[in-house]
Parts: sequence; structure tokens; C-alpha cells
Amino acid sequence: MAEIVNITGASFLTSAVARSQYPVEKRPEIAFVGRSNVGKSTLTNSLMNRRNLAHTSKTPGKTQMINFFLVGANVASKGRRYDFYLVDLPGYGYARAPKSERLNWANFIEEYLQTSPQLKFVCQLIDSRHEPMASDIYMFNWLVSRNIPVLVVATKMDKLGKQAQLESVSRIRRVLGVQNLDVLPYSSVQGLGRAELLSAIAEAIIE
Repeated sequence: MAEIVNITGASFLTSAVARSQYPVEKRPEIAFVGRSNVGKSTLTNSLMNRRNLAHTSKTPGKTQMINFFLVGANVASKGRRYDFYLVDLPGYGYARAPKSERLNWANFIEEYLQTSPQLKFVCQLIDSRHEPMASDIYMFNWLVSRNIPVLVVATKMDKLGKQAQLESVSRIRRVLGVQNLDVLPYSSVQGLGRAELLSAIAEAIIE
């Protein structure tokens, strides 16, 4: 049964590029990762029901640090509030950034993903309008090979018709090589997938 979740508070907490800069107080963490300009900030704002919680930009590669947001959520079945961190990771696959900068991003993203004991799962965002790119495939396989739970979220579904949405999900499964892969269709404009993603988060943080 899907959890009914109500976000009661959400605020930016801190940015980090090293473990020493992570929040001191330990809470469950849900991380968002995806190609530059896939819509991570827009989805974050939609999910948290806040207009400008995460700053959006038309310039790819704008997010260059790990951003921690403190979120409070009431879970109806438990009758109580749970606090967790939503963690926005820098976008990958942005070719215009200097190579040394891209390597630095990769290093501290991988360090976070491999060393945070509070990480419950990763939402990998993929643009539903396009076939997953080499960097998407690499990230998905990297997470799976390290036994890091991953939920693939197909963003910008409002840009597609009903049939194209179904074809997009099938294409993502085929390209990633997992026929029965759970792919969550999401539209920040229409609210499609919001309740399902909040439910998945709630189930993870109340374990």
C-alpha cells in the first residue's frame, strides 16, 4: 500500500565538496543524480512543493557542489513526522566544463555515494524525451555494480503524448538493459509521479 505523505517543511541546509562538510546531524538521505539540465532542481521544487527551494538555471553545469536540503514529512500510516536530507548532486555529462573540473566533480560525487551510511537510495533522473546517453548508462551500471539502490525517474513527461510516454519507458528499460526495471514517469508541471516518489521516499526512511 502506497504511503500518503505530506511535506511539512523544506529548507536548504549546506553545500559540500568533502566529507568534512557534510551535515553533522545524521538523518536518512535520498540523493538525486542526473545529466546536467535534466531537471533536478525543477523536480526538487515540485516534490517539496516549493517554488524556489532549489535554484533552476538554463545553463548546464550550474550545480557544482553537493547540496543538502533538510526536509520534514508527515507519513499518514505512522501518524508522525520524519526528517531526512534530500541531496542534490552535481549534474554529470556536461562536456563544456574543463576536464579537471569534471574529474573533481566525479571524485566527490563518487566519494559521497560510496561512503555515506545514511544513503537510502538514489533517484537517477533521465530525460524522457531522449534515449539514455552513454553517461546515463555508465552511472546506472556504476550504482548497480556497487549495490546502491537506484530508482530511475523519467523527467519532463508532460512534453510527450500518452503513447510516446509508454515508448519512452520501454526505451529506457531497453537501453539500460533491464526489461523489468521500475521506471517512474514524472512531470513537474502536471504533478505526475509526485505522490509515488514521496511514497517511495517514505518507505525508505521509516525502515
